[in-house]
Amino acid sequence: MNFSFFGDYYQFFLTGAYITIFLALIAVLLGSILGVGLTLLRRSRFLILKWVGDIYVEFIRGTPLLAQIYIIYIGVPLLFVGFDIPDLAVGAIALSLNAAAYISETIRSGIDAVSSGQMEAARSLGMNQRQAMFDIILPQAFKNILPALGNQFIGSIKDSSIVSIIGVAELMYKTTIVRGNTALGLEPIIIASAGYLVMTFTLSRILAVVERRLKTSDRR
Repeated sequence: MNFSFFGDYYQFFLTGAYITIFLALIAVLLGSILGVGLTLLRRSRFLILKWVGDIYVEFIRGTPLLAQIYIIYIGVPLLFVGFDIPDLAVGAIALSLNAAAYISETIRSGIDAVSSGQMEAARSLGMNQRQAMFDIILPQAFKNILPALGNQFIGSIKDSSIVSIIGVAELMYKTTIVRGNTALGLEPIIIASAGYLVMTFTLSRILAVVERRLKTSDRR
């Protein structure tokens, strides 16, 4: 094993890790916003809206992320001639749209876990359906699904490696450059794997602390 190259190329790995975290953060933030919208669509009384939400979720969950990336990367310029999306934006959009479907399922289960009496009590106080959902139900649901959202964040960190296929300079893309420059096959991959492990382990520890504090506040 020869890791002497790391002193010359550590900036490549740091830059790649920064882009990886950025992509994962965007995916979870936008995915959560879109996930709420999808959940509301799927709970709509209008069948067409419900079908749109259900079809979207089933399509995303039933197709590989790589195919979804290519659909955006190749399909959008074909549909909108002359409209070119930067590679980083394509990666962020694809990861966000993918995360939205899974977060929608998580939010749905979180809403179902909230007692139906909460909605009835809110309506009896004069709130309409929208006010009760956003002011009463969703805050409780998000507290319940925080661990699942954390797992989605961790998953997005690892999924971001796939966008290297379209040239996004995240950690795996930078690792590929290092492998080409150093003619080393395994050692750069080990460094990148260690980087992913540090990111996911650190995030999981932070989420564990937040979860414990939430549980403590619930007991008060």
